[in-house]
Amino acid sequence: MSPLAIILRSLPSDRETVLQFDQTTGTTVRIRTLTKSAARMSSTEDQPPANRDAVSAAVRNRMDAELRACAARTSGGLYIVSTPIGNLSDITLRALAILATADIVYAEDTRHSAHLLQHFQINTHLKSSHDHNEEFRITEILDRLSRGQSIAMISDAGTPLISDPGYKIVRAVAAAGYDVVSVPGAAAMLTALTSSGLPTDTFLFAGFLPSKQVARQRRLTELKDIPATLVFYESPSRIAASCADMVAKLGRDRTAVVARELTKRFEEVLRGTLASLADDVATRTLKGEMVVVVSPAAQTPVTDDDIVAELEAALKDLSLKDAARAVSEKLNVSRSKVYELGLVLKKSSTS
Repeated sequence: MSPLAIILRSLPSDRETVLQFDQTTGTTVRIRTLTKSAARMSSTEDQPPANRDAVSAAVRNRMDAELRACAARTSGGLYIVSTPIGNLSDITLRALAILATADIVYAEDTRHSAHLLQHFQINTHLKSSHDHNEEFRITEILDRLSRGQSIAMISDAGTPLISDPGYKIVRAVAAAGYDVVSVPGAAAMLTALTSSGLPTDTFLFAGFLPSKQVARQRRLTELKDIPATLVFYESPSRIAASCADMVAKLGRDRTAVVARELTKRFEEVLRGTLASLADDVATRTLKGEMVVVVSPAAQTPVTDDDIVAELEAALKDLSLKDAARAVSEKLNVSRSKVYELGLVLKKSSTS
């Protein structure tokens, strides 16, 4: 297998060092050191370093050791490898090691992914795998796995299979008894959610909404009362229409965020109510993939009268104990409170 050649980006530095790890001798040799202005790809060439102090030798050595350890642990199987969603510095050491040591990398768009591999001096062969050839690729991948090969799968950006093809391949590989290993990393939905300031304990990722308005509004109606933060992907061409439909179906006063160009130079996070955001995006020409995060539906407090009404219906067929359990689960309230109200209800009905 060819040596592992990777750019270790000196994140707080203004220089980058190209290191080559020779798996035969177990040594790492510096090939050359470049200024970032000479080494950056066009997608990141305007991003200034956050801190110009040199990275300590200890940190460099630790990064080198981690790369070697990751490369040594890579064995046959299918690796679902997350890649950056914009800022190439977000790549993980484990992702670099697997991409560099895999026998082949399957990518959604090989032309797009070639830039990523070239940036990190990785020469692993790329092959396409997308919606139109996924079924065909299953047989090919299973054959490679039967020969003990290590296979990496990546998407254009972020975590594979999240609003991207690939689940049919993973399902087939797992069913055939081969290892499927997820290599975690960037995901636009989580990046937007964690910076939104909205509840993160319970959330629902709804992916892309339907492109047609009738179907889109129907889907939003299904999601309207879910007691969780909602996360959507949307394209620039449909963001205005989707936000307008969210106002109509989810409610104009729900707090929301529209995040775009995440991790890139022109990253922007718009905050407000759905109504204010709909007005904002309707008057602007926005670029880049969007993530819309919407606050959970407001929950109406359950009153004692609500509990008593449910108990009266339940007690027609159930014992007090079973009725209390059923009502407690249905209304998500304390079972002891329901039971106490049930005792009062039974006492009043017999007096």
